[in-house]
Amino acid sequence: MSESLFADASKRLARAMKYVSISEEALEHLKYPQTSLIVSIPVRMDNGSLRIFQGYRVRYDDTRGPGKGGVRYHPNVTLDEVQSLAFWMTFKCAVMNLPFGGAKGGVTVNPKELSKLELERLSRGYIDAIADFIGPDTDILAPDVYTNPTIMGWMMDEYSIIKRKLCPAVVTGKPVTLGGSLGRDTATAMGAFFTIEASAAKFDLIPQETTVAVQGFGNAGAHIAEMLFKAGYKVVAVSDSQGGVYSKKGLDIPSIRHFKQSHKGIQAIYCQDTVCNVGEHENISNQELLTLDVDILIPAALENQITEANVNDIKAKMIFEVANGPTTSEADKILEQKGIYVFPDILVNAGGVTVSYFEWVQNRSGLYWSLEEVNSRLRQKMVEETQQIWHLSQELAVSMRTAAYVHALNRLGEAVNAKGTRDYYTS
Repeated sequence: MSESLFADASKRLARAMKYVSISEEALEHLKYPQTSLIVSIPVRMDNGSLRIFQGYRVRYDDTRGPGKGGVRYHPNVTLDEVQSLAFWMTFKCAVMNLPFGGAKGGVTVNPKELSKLELERLSRGYIDAIADFIGPDTDILAPDVYTNPTIMGWMMDEYSIIKRKLCPAVVTGKPVTLGGSLGRDTATAMGAFFTIEASAAKFDLIPQETTVAVQGFGNAGAHIAEMLFKAGYKVVAVSDSQGGVYSKKGLDIPSIRHFKQSHKGIQAIYCQDTVCNVGEHENISNQELLTLDVDILIPAALENQITEANVNDIKAKMIFEVANGPTTSEADKILEQKGIYVFPDILVNAGGVTVSYFEWVQNRSGLYWSLEEVNSRLRQKMVEETQQIWHLSQELAVSMRTAAYVHALNRLGEAVNAKGTRDYYTS
């Protein structure tokens, strides 16, 4: 991961500053992460050897509430990446008006190389190392890239062992039987779906005539692809880290999802009952998918997918960022010049942290909600904030990304100012 990722992420803040009236102290406060932690995690491997893994946790800001953010397992995890993700989480929580600050964590590891027992030792070791840094009122963890409900359950259990009491609210995204919320597993995709539906109406898009390409067929990407498919959208391309498939006629997403779960790969499969056949398609790369001539492009993989190197080849009319930071700031400017609407990550993928907030509330109250109630509350939040950011974008004549940062900055600025600034003390 490039060392400039955080610097690039910070440019979005600089652009939005032109349109807000908040104190210099509030802006200064938001330029730097509050605390950063680097830990070494010793893990005894199945063959008896000892390996040391590098782990991180960054709490960027807690002005509006305890830190909130996921933990990712990936070989490219660095402090710079985690810091950038914590920065984005700060603004994401403010965009959604959640009582949280931004945080993020990660371990530099390829989890595909570990056995399940090794993965559990690593997950518990990570919590052992950061236990004094987190807590239900301090910093709450959640799943991210290559982490899942089982891993979150291990982490919650280990923290509870250390504290000698049950602490379900320290981690969200847990299995439902361990205090997780219904709807959390699909929350990121569901939130994105509600945003797309609310936004598509403004462009008079008809689902059956709207083509979609999804880069990243993991948890969020696969779910959003299937949701759009079932809503009538024509999903013409999907891809994962190994490559993807494209069919101008559209793909059968439920069949492809079933095939990937069984075979760990993507094929343009069409199934009827128990009979499956490979349909007509082209094999494409992740980069080729990004440049397809579609109505909606959904980057749902990792950061820095749309850059200066490929931005001029982007043909989509709209981009909905389900991944964190898939577009660089320089590419952003060019997309804006080309008239391509970019709906930013801090809005589009905020469904995950919103339902994590719901889970945290349920854990603390002991009152648990039905799936219908969770999705109803999520829809209300996503549509409400999408509409506010859209109107702000039109009013200021700025991109949706800049409008989202302005929206978040106004809320963050109010919170910082409420604690007292120079103007207050010298008036």
